[in-house]
Amino acid sequence: MDFEDVKYEMKKGSWKPIIIVGILIFLLFAFKPWAQVGAGERGIVLNFGAVENTVLGEGIHFKIPIVQTVVLMDVKIQKAITDAASASSDLQDVALSVALNYHVIPDKANVVYQSIGVEFKARIIDPAIQEVMKAVTARYTAEELITKRPAVSTEMKDALSSRLLESNIAVDAFSIVSFSFSQTFTDAIEAKQTAEQNALKAKRDLDRIRVEAEQTIAAATAEAEALRLQKMNISPDLIELRKIEANLKAIEKWNGILPEVTGAGAIPFIGVGGTKND
Repeated sequence: MDFEDVKYEMKKGSWKPIIIVGILIFLLFAFKPWAQVGAGERGIVLNFGAVENTVLGEGIHFKIPIVQTVVLMDVKIQKAITDAASASSDLQDVALSVALNYHVIPDKANVVYQSIGVEFKARIIDPAIQEVMKAVTARYTAEELITKRPAVSTEMKDALSSRLLESNIAVDAFSIVSFSFSQTFTDAIEAKQTAEQNALKAKRDLDRIRVEAEQTIAAATAEAEALRLQKMNISPDLIELRKIEANLKAIEKWNGILPEVTGAGAIPFIGVGGTKND
C-alpha cells in the first residue's frame, strides 16, 4: 500500500476506531488513573496537594488523573536502634543502646503524613528515645540500672508509648541492648564484687571453724561425762575384782617356766628355770 492508498483508506474512515483506541490506551497509561497499595502500606489521597480524610487500604484504587495523587506510607513494624549518653542519679556517666519496634497506626497514616511527613523516624522517634532514656536513667543510681534493669526497661517503654502515641505511632516492643559505664566505675564494681566474695568466703570459714569447735567441745564433754560416770561406779570391791581378773589373765599367759634369776637378794636361784612342775 503506497501513500495514496493510505490517504484513501483514512478518508474512508476505516482506521479511525483504531486510532481512537490507541489514543485512549496511551492516555490511560500516561495519566494512570489508578493506584496500587501494597501489603503493609496505606495510601494517602491528595487533591491538588491537600490531604484527604480517606486512607486507602491494600489493593487497587481508582483516582482522578491530574487532580488526585496517592502517596504510599509504610505501616509495618519497623525497628530503630539508638545510642545515647546520659548520667545516673549518682552522677555516673552511662552509655545506653536501645532497640525500639514501632509502627504507624494505619487509620491515622494521613494525619502522620500531614503533620510529620514520611521522615517521622528522624523527626519524632529518635528525639523521643533520647529524651526518655536520659530522663529515666537520671532517676536511678548506676548500680540500680544494673540490678533493676527490667524495671528500667519497662519504665522507658511506658514513657515512649505515651509520648509517641500523641503522634499516632504505636510502640510494639522495647529492649535495652547494653549498658556501659566509665572504666573507673567498672573497676569499682569489680572490686566490690571481689570484696563481697572474699567476705562470704571468710564467713563460711568462720562458720566451719565454729562448727568444728562445737563438735570438739561436745566430744570432750561427752568423754568427761563418761569418766565421771566411771569414777562414780568405782568401789573397793570393783578394784579387787579388777586385780583378780588381771592376775587370772597373767596366769593364763604363763608358760610354766620359772625365771632363771629372780629377786635382788644375795642368794639368787640359778639353773632352776628348766624344771617343770607336774
